[in-house]
Order: sequence, then structure tokens, then C-alpha cells
Amino acid sequence: MCHPPRSVHIVNRILKAFKSGKKSSADFWINMKGKLIYIRYIPVLDNEGNYLGTVEVTQDVSSMRKVEGEKRLLDWED
Repeated sequence: MCHPPRSVHIVNRILKAFKSGKKSSADFWINMKGKLIYIRYIPVLDNEGNYLGTVEVTQDVSSMRKVEGEKRLLDWED
């Protein structure tokens, strides 16, 4: 019961598609309280491809809107 009631039918549709093997991911992005939120659902399968469950990843990607050019090198300090 972690999803708003108005979206439960969509989540159930995603889970049904994962369980049947028809889909391998579902992606959404929404504006929430001034932030751009990226949501991704990914099925978890065993070695034989049987459905075990679903992972939902939610990330604030607001800063990605500012990205320009390329960053190809690691800039960590050791």
C-alpha cells in the first residue's frame, strides 16, 4: 500500500506484464514538489527466468536537466 490509490491499477498492470514475461522494465518521470523524479520498475528473475518479484527504483534527477557536453573521466580524489 505504498502507492497512491489512483496509480495502483498501473502498478498491477506492470506486475502482470512482468509475471507473464511480456515486459522487462517500466519507466516513468514525474514532477513532484519542484523536482523531476525518475521511477523505474525492474522484474527480478531466477536463473531459469521465473519471476521472483519487482524492484522499484526512484531517483531525483533534477540536476540532470543541467547536464551539457560530456564527462568521460573519473574525477575522484584518492
